[in-house]
Amino acid sequence: MSMQIVNPGLLTTVQDKGRFGFQRQGVIVSGAMDTFALRAANVLVGNEENAAALEVTLMGAVIRFEADSLISVCGGNLSPAIEGEPVPLWRPLLIREGSTLEFGPCRSGARAYLAVAGGIDVPPVMYSRSTYLRAEIGGHEGRALKAGDRLGFGQLSETAAGYLKARQAALRARKWLAAEWFLGNEALPAYAKEPVIRVIRGREYDAFTEESQTAFVTRTFRITPQSDRMGYRLQGETLAFKESLETLSEAVSFGTVQVPPEGNPIVLMADRQTIGGYPRIAQVITADLPVLAQAKPGDSIRFAEVSLQEAEELYIRKELEFERLTRAINLYLKAR
Repeated sequence: MSMQIVNPGLLTTVQDKGRFGFQRQGVIVSGAMDTFALRAANVLVGNEENAAALEVTLMGAVIRFEADSLISVCGGNLSPAIEGEPVPLWRPLLIREGSTLEFGPCRSGARAYLAVAGGIDVPPVMYSRSTYLRAEIGGHEGRALKAGDRLGFGQLSETAAGYLKARQAALRARKWLAAEWFLGNEALPAYAKEPVIRVIRGREYDAFTEESQTAFVTRTFRITPQSDRMGYRLQGETLAFKESLETLSEAVSFGTVQVPPEGNPIVLMADRQTIGGYPRIAQVITADLPVLAQAKPGDSIRFAEVSLQEAEELYIRKELEFERLTRAINLYLKAR
């Protein structure tokens, strides 16, 4: 089973949850920007949540399936359609051999995740199939996908194989079929056009003036066109230090908010470096990283401070909710 890239769109790459355990050697984690959407897309087709999937950015990807396949599309609404018919997000979809899935204009969010039953079968590099573009490793030949690329699928789980077999007869009559059940809004992160992103104080928070500390959580910041998978550059209230500050390079992570000397914050994203030397005013909480990942250049965001305890409780709650969600999806898939 395989699919062919007819048009890669603006940027389409193979991603999983990331490449962990090698930051001490200078190898970044990378992985999906919106890990919730990636995990959900995989679970909806009977995969392990870390299976490799496609991350489609903003618009334009066109993909032809060369066998009957079980797929799902989660994350941003990039107007997915199969043979010209709009298809729903956040649910299992069956697509017939020879049919084409096309992503059109971006209606909301920034990134869609296409999971296929069995996962995308590319060679793992350092235990991950994620594409790290700058180092040209992982994914498909270490690069963004291009027209003509073919991607094979791994072995389907017993659950996915049973679901596909049970529905294939009905699929013969049309190009695609969607499950009647889906993930409702209450199960999703708080995606929004102008999201409020929760943060905890960073290591150098006290090095900023009181005015800047207040402005950081009361003013609106715009994501600039210079933003990418490495970091979101923000424009808004200029943040100032109490005095000239020199810091040593230290570890950073997904969601670290650094402030260069000119005072415009940078939020580090999936392809962040392993260490950074700019002062860190804040850290985006893990629960809100998927929401931030769906913001795009030109969008506005605001920050709100929470305590470390609140951040930990939110993380634990989200993980427990996802565990329950996974069990429920597996029951629906097995019920055919």
